[in-house]
Amino acid sequence: MLIDFGLSRPLSEARIVVAMSGGVDSSVVALAAARTGAEVIGVTLQLYDHGEAAKRSGACCAGQDIYDARTVCDRLGIPHYVLDYESRFRRQVIDRFADDYARGRTPVPCSLCNQGVKFTDLVDFARELGADCLATGHYVRRVVNDARAELHKGADPRRDQSYFLYGTTAEQLDFLRFPLGDLPKATVRELAEGAGLLVAAKPDSQDICFVPDGDYAGLVKRLRPETAAPGEIVDLSGRVIGEHPGVVHFTVGQRRGLTVGGQAEPLFVVRIDPEQRRLVVGPRRALAVAEARVEQLNWIGEDQRHVSVKVRSLAPPVPAVLDGERLRFLRPEYGVAPGQSAVIYDGERLLGGGSIDGTVPAEAALAA
Repeated sequence: MLIDFGLSRPLSEARIVVAMSGGVDSSVVALAAARTGAEVIGVTLQLYDHGEAAKRSGACCAGQDIYDARTVCDRLGIPHYVLDYESRFRRQVIDRFADDYARGRTPVPCSLCNQGVKFTDLVDFARELGADCLATGHYVRRVVNDARAELHKGADPRRDQSYFLYGTTAEQLDFLRFPLGDLPKATVRELAEGAGLLVAAKPDSQDICFVPDGDYAGLVKRLRPETAAPGEIVDLSGRVIGEHPGVVHFTVGQRRGLTVGGQAEPLFVVRIDPEQRRLVVGPRRALAVAEARVEQLNWIGEDQRHVSVKVRSLAPPVPAVLDGERLRFLRPEYGVAPGQSAVIYDGERLLGGGSIDGTVPAEAALAA
């Protein structure tokens, strides 16, 4: 299978840089690039110190993954570089992740990583190498309409990763390529197996890459110990009805772990007050949100007010009206938390997005 990378000059004269995480997806991108006849260079990010990385098999950009990426490059006969971005990754992603939880927010670290080290810094590095493009293994599609590059959802809805790429700029999109956007995962694995790549059956990375055991609360508690302090659980009227073991264990919309009893109906976390170490809980209807304020909005589409928006990666898009940095949902949306990403679409096309800074409850909007 020969994949078109959409380059403006002959492939025999072109240079393609491939961002290689050590997984099957980016390895197949490198395979596809090598088959074009262009000069190909693989680049992998080292995001942890070497001692820690060796323990993190199965997590993106870990020790085993770097070895796997190098082995694939050796088989393909292409050079491989490893960039030490540990300090940048800690500053831009891990520290901000911990800070957001300490503020009672629900961060999306994959989006932060893509906006920082994985795109901004890697794009700059690829340009320094004189590359014609930077290719990645993300399941999204780059579509050119009227000489303008657009970012669309991946053809396979089960693999689509557009939610995490809302921070991509128009300038970056001109330079980026996503060769797997039209392919199902099964085909990608078949291509890897057919080429004899050792990563053909390698499992996908799970959870947050820098928390491979899934214990994000443990990480945040080590970095921000104040988040582990116990506090009160109060109802919507302010009445104390229980205690919690630390705000780090909770997000807006959560029910599990609330130590309250004797209530007439199930209760959910409605708000988090980290300064007072307090959880405000209420029935599910109290989670209904009419509007969301979006900060640091990145926009790569045309001016458009009537849109669809996703406020969680696995949630279906819902209709909304965009007015500046304010999103008004046409129907109440549930479980919308500050810190989450609001990602905006027009059908299959990604228009942009930003971080949710605050919400307006549906009941308050009706009373206004």
